[in-house]
Amino acid sequence: MNLSWKAVVPIAVAIILALIPAPEGLAQYSWYFFAIFAGVIVGLMFEPLPGGAIGLIGVTVVTVLARFVLYSPAELAKAGFNPANAALTWALSGFSNGTVWLIFGAFMFALGYEKTGLGKRIALLLVKTMGRRTLTLGYAILIADTVLAPFTPSNTARSGGTIYPIIRSLPILYDSKPNDPSGRKIGSYIMWVAIAATCVTSSLFLTGLAPNLLALELVKKTANVEFTWMQWFISFAPVGILLLIAIPLLTYWLYPPEIKEGNEVPVWAGQELAKLGGLGSKEITLAVLVMIALALWIFGGDYINATTAALVVISLMVLTNVVTWDDIIKNSAAWNTLAWFATLVALADGLNRVGFVKWFAESIAHHMSGVPPITAMVVLVALFFLTHYMFASVTAHVTAVLPVMLAVGSTIPEMPMQQYSLLLCLTLGIMGIITPFATGPSPVYYGSGYLPSKDFWRLGAIFGVIFLAVFLVIGVPWVMAIK
Repeated sequence: MNLSWKAVVPIAVAIILALIPAPEGLAQYSWYFFAIFAGVIVGLMFEPLPGGAIGLIGVTVVTVLARFVLYSPAELAKAGFNPANAALTWALSGFSNGTVWLIFGAFMFALGYEKTGLGKRIALLLVKTMGRRTLTLGYAILIADTVLAPFTPSNTARSGGTIYPIIRSLPILYDSKPNDPSGRKIGSYIMWVAIAATCVTSSLFLTGLAPNLLALELVKKTANVEFTWMQWFISFAPVGILLLIAIPLLTYWLYPPEIKEGNEVPVWAGQELAKLGGLGSKEITLAVLVMIALALWIFGGDYINATTAALVVISLMVLTNVVTWDDIIKNSAAWNTLAWFATLVALADGLNRVGFVKWFAESIAHHMSGVPPITAMVVLVALFFLTHYMFASVTAHVTAVLPVMLAVGSTIPEMPMQQYSLLLCLTLGIMGIITPFATGPSPVYYGSGYLPSKDFWRLGAIFGVIFLAVFLVIGVPWVMAIK
């Protein structure tokens, strides 16, 4: 019975929205696309099927109905234009997205840690030194991400590819299992701290998130405003440092682990380490390969793409027999996530190509006339943050919405464009907390089995409100004061 109503609700939402006439200024075909997109998002919230299946159904429906939901009458009237072929190309476009494959690579790294036992060894070391209290484990994870963030522009590589494979081995040591009620013992706490931490460090450092650099370029071209690395850091530091200090504690209160502390477990971890003995050859090989990946992610950005680096290391893992091809094809969680995220990237891109995002932003601009500039700035920054619910990629959000928001701001008399532009950019990392697909590492942690859909959406909303509130209350006055 539960499965039945969960399957009906997304379909009902899509149909009801489609039956409503398109709002003024928006083409009917664009509204139909939005109705399907909304149905998919509701489906991901209720999960009557795995996320990958919901995404696949969504892009398939759009592809079949492309003449009515994806292309304008002018496009359809073009001689030689084949909407069926064009729609299929659009539907499959997400599978060529580099971030999607980098997320997949993070799962393969985790597989390597598991197969070789290196993840267990590192986890045992962490437990031995900091495992007496769950709260200190949370801070250890947070510190690790913060140290890596200034040098790793890909938060997927940093958190999904480096942090996650290690901490994935920790919960099992406490008999906290994925996709099981025991996950709340400690696994759920650890995973949420990790994803929340990387969202904050992605905003704290200009080089902590690749779309930050893209945003900087768009701001320069659109608003003729430039920022240095240090200006960026100083501008977000009061918000970022406060949130980093608070995240493990907030999670401890809002999503409490069942295991708070225990003297026995660190002792047991020491005994298990002794049983493991010295590093094995496959552990050493994997450690070397991981260091190569990390070095390429940190220092090789000008020469090799982060996703390419991950694929190179995965190939070397297969060649050195760290993992086998059979291990890879049997990793259903990785393949499910690949399909899920690829289809969502395509759907989010479609929302932009049918003109829905532009219409939405321009509608807001129309209602902002006569509003004091500082008030307008706060409202627009909050709106920019919240519209990320419609995107499966920070890069897509930056590309689609940032230029529009900058244009809206420029139409408001006496708007402080330098501060406004900077505030918009500083939200790009923290907005990644709101959904299971909001930023690259999100699907990795969501797919861990420790963060059920309802928990992720609930915590995402709670932490999203906290992050945004702290940013508006502390960040906005601070940026205005240091201009």
